[in-house]
Amino acid sequence: MYGAGVAFQPTSSAGGSSKEKKRRDEDDEEEEDDNEGKGTDAWERAYADERSWEDLQEDESGLLRPIDTKTLVHAQYRKRLLLRSSTGGSVASRIQKGLIRYFYIVIDLSRAASETDYRPSRMAVVAKQAEAFIREFFDQNPLSHVGLVTMKDGLAHRLTEIGGSPEAQIKALMGKLECCGEASLQNALELVHGYLSQIPSYGHREVLILSSALTTCDPGDVMETVQRCKRAKIRCSVIGLSAEVFICKHLCEETGGTYTVALNESHFKELLLEHAPPPPAIAEYAAANLIKMGFPQRGAEGVVSICSCHKEAKVGGGYTCPRCKVRVCELPTECRTCGLTLVSSPHLARSYHHLFPVAPFDEVSPHGRPGQRLPTTCFGCQQSFVGQGGAQPSLRTSCPKCNQFFCIDCDIYIHESLHNCPGCESQHNSSV
Repeated sequence: MYGAGVAFQPTSSAGGSSKEKKRRDEDDEEEEDDNEGKGTDAWERAYADERSWEDLQEDESGLLRPIDTKTLVHAQYRKRLLLRSSTGGSVASRIQKGLIRYFYIVIDLSRAASETDYRPSRMAVVAKQAEAFIREFFDQNPLSHVGLVTMKDGLAHRLTEIGGSPEAQIKALMGKLECCGEASLQNALELVHGYLSQIPSYGHREVLILSSALTTCDPGDVMETVQRCKRAKIRCSVIGLSAEVFICKHLCEETGGTYTVALNESHFKELLLEHAPPPPAIAEYAAANLIKMGFPQRGAEGVVSICSCHKEAKVGGGYTCPRCKVRVCELPTECRTCGLTLVSSPHLARSYHHLFPVAPFDEVSPHGRPGQRLPTTCFGCQQSFVGQGGAQPSLRTSCPKCNQFFCIDCDIYIHESLHNCPGCESQHNSSV
């Protein structure tokens, strides 16, 4: 009896313990799965969002070191500057530019824009960079106008009327960020063609499409629409966020635009900002025109008048058309009553530098040529070129006209913002 009892009890406990063990193993597996999911969403996803591995580079000895972002930015700037002046300084200054641009930005808000290969999504990256682009565009093209069009649900919607206010465009864009449906390239081109075909002949008609989708859902023959845009002299350019698409490439080739595909967010920003400066005018479309413009006066404060833009009464501010005396809110614009182009003198002055750009500065070796004595400070900011603590001297450039030396930061500021060389201007003023 004892032996049977002893033999029975281990069998029973073994069976029960095996079931409990199996149950515990299943619970542990579920917990591990939950922990794995949490780990992916927490620490692993954080690294994926930050893409910290892209901030490392391998040096000569095979060690990983952080990327020198300042040197990288300087190298990209020099590349853009040399590319912009690749035809030569004297020749580039004679190239006719489209200073009065009517520019539509077509943003793809289809289902493909919600993909997360760009962090946090393609739509968020496009909206962020589009905001920066709109501000940069108006800074470099004060006489131009911008409008926004979106593609989703197989349709194209005009988000804003074409105008000269960056804040109004950005506000409208940020309030309509929603992805759904498919993109329709043909509907977007038809919509933009209908508005740009009414633009005067002196205006340069341009379209920039920020495409996320690999397909287009069109109601008809998109090739006919491409030819209509070509006949209407509309320059179409496309920046893709996924891969090259034949119809987009064909559209750009036919209309004289550019087609590029972004590799990452920084590359997308670089490609987008390349469209901010006015492009050279197409030879067959570059007809000389005299444009009649008006220079309105600022309205007196406290005076109530009806705004022709919004059709409502406003107190103070605004501008008065010198021809028909109606009020407008902002400049540049076209008078809704008499059709006169209204601008201010600073707008014309800021457009002048595109016709006569500052020549690219020459890079100078830190030690200079044999027998040449280099200055120790930058002519612009007066900062020392000599590195502290025995560090390597910083990169310097020299103006080919006045032979003054500048640091790379002043070089960027002169060519991107100031558009005048301080050394040349000081020599001119001293001679006068």
